[in-house]
Amino acid sequence: MEVLVPDFMGDTKLLDMVIEAGPEIISHNMETVERLTPSVRSVATYRRSLAVLEYLASRGVRTKSGIMLGLGETREEILATMDDLRSVGCSIMTIGQYLQPSRLHYDVREYVHPDTFAEYAIIGKQKGFRHIESAPMVRSSYHAEKHLL
Repeated sequence: MEVLVPDFMGDTKLLDMVIEAGPEIISHNMETVERLTPSVRSVATYRRSLAVLEYLASRGVRTKSGIMLGLGETREEILATMDDLRSVGCSIMTIGQYLQPSRLHYDVREYVHPDTFAEYAIIGKQKGFRHIESAPMVRSSYHAEKHLL
């Protein structure tokens, strides 16, 4: 079983409740790179999300996170986010294309070429992710069943 959780405002008691339920993977999405987080995410912060993933990993939980591309991030920022995730013990990552849900949401700045997604998958493996899914239509639960192996 995989669960996707919010950051719970960093409340470790709430994270412990999720851990105690016994999921095989706990996922918490970064959503984007650090520079864009304040404008893309309404409450969650980049550093708190990393702290949540680090706490979960330190408790022996297999952790997963995902980001969306096409919001205006740079290659260097994507690679730095990968490094940040690995540094806190995150072992599974998803990377997908951001698609604007409505006109009220953040604009798509770029449609990323599938070859670029494939390149990030290779880089992610080189950086030590146990599993990495990277393609335009990947979402946080994409091929979740494969991440248990």
